Amino acid sequence: MRPLSPRRTGVVGVLEVGTSKIVCMIARLKPRDSSSSLRRRSHSVDVLGIGHTSAHGMKGGTVIDMERAEHAIRRAVDAAERMAGAQIASVVVSLAGGRLSSEHFAAEVDLPEPAVAEGDIRRVLDAASTFAVGEGRTILHALPVGYALDGVGGIGEPRGMLGRRLGVDLHVITAEAAAVRNLLLCIERCHLGVEAMVAAPYAAALSTLADDEAELGVTLIDFGAGTTTVAVVENGHCVHVDGIALGGQHVTNDVARGLSTRLMDAERLKSLHGGVMAMSADEREMLTVPSISDDHHDLPRALPKSRLVRIIRPRVEEIVELLRDRLNASGHAAGAGQRVVLTGGAAQLTGLAELVGKILGPQVRIGRPLGISKLPEAARGAPFAVATGLLVYPQVAGLEHFEARRHRTSHAEGDGYFSRVGHWLREAF
Repeated sequence: MRPLSPRRTGVVGVLEVGTSKIVCMIARLKPRDSSSSLRRRSHSVDVLGIGHTSAHGMKGGTVIDMERAEHAIRRAVDAAERMAGAQIASVVVSLAGGRLSSEHFAAEVDLPEPAVAEGDIRRVLDAASTFAVGEGRTILHALPVGYALDGVGGIGEPRGMLGRRLGVDLHVITAEAAAVRNLLLCIERCHLGVEAMVAAPYAAALSTLADDEAELGVTLIDFGAGTTTVAVVENGHCVHVDGIALGGQHVTNDVARGLSTRLMDAERLKSLHGGVMAMSADEREMLTVPSISDDHHDLPRALPKSRLVRIIRPRVEEIVELLRDRLNASGHAAGAGQRVVLTGGAAQLTGLAELVGKILGPQVRIGRPLGISKLPEAARGAPFAVATGLLVYPQVAGLEHFEARRHRTSHAEGDGYFSRVGHWLREAF
């Protein structure tokens, strides 16, 4: 796909469909001086409208109830359109479920001329793209990690360089085809086209990582409600993506079971008072735990905060240790350096950065969106890293220019199935 022209202004719509929340953003991308841009960003991003609502019909980042998920998406899109004063025809969508995984492929071609031309790069990318994808899986991204000339690697931009053979290392991110297909169909039922699907950890990395972090090596962990995903970035390229079907919702379930309270009350206790590091004052600080029933004889209980911490910490340790083991098995743990960036709603747990530092590495920070203008204060934190990363994606990944267009039907009110997946869906599956 051709890059977004650095001289053109466009309006883009993005949609993050998560397990606990759905976020829609509409923004204007305006050209700016490259000297003031972050790496590979040619445009400034001004958010025109934002809508977010609780997710329904989703589990582990995948659709389990088409109708409920559709209605939730319509509400989020309609809120963003009302705030922006325009309606969108298509969106860039994130995917956190579908068992994300990575594979690397390499290819080489002979050069007909001494200098590398644009056509040579296309030929070597086509050669690397003849890989076989496992049954039941589909490709989300095919990202060139680096080029080689006559066996000498580490080349970022080979155009114009001299050599006889050109090689490429291609990082391919795949997901379960069923999860991709169902999410596509759900969005199409909302009268929206899909411009691209982006792996959630890759989008979060685009939004939150500083240039030096991306060059030196960093591991980004996105703590979602139903999934926890990870992206490894080194030398400015995403080289590994993975995920597990455990997240903040599982912590909430543990709190509800351990304290015998309702899920909504468990979520409130986790959000307001939850943490993973024990403190001496926790034994003295008392929390009011509502009863699980509506019986007025079943009165709320007072429990020390330390009880809540003892419930939350084991589950969080399990999640981080599983990610550590999978990173070690992938062979990318060493290349990720000693720096970890945390994003996602569950990343706001008190003491999480310190706990992750003990398990994975000493340097840990909470990642927040970078370089996004006119972003509401409530959306500037770690929970919105994926949504804002989708706004950056059209610049760095070469999406075609696309704009918001008018619709006759409001996305919050329309009904029925209106499929425009068309040729792309048939070809992909």
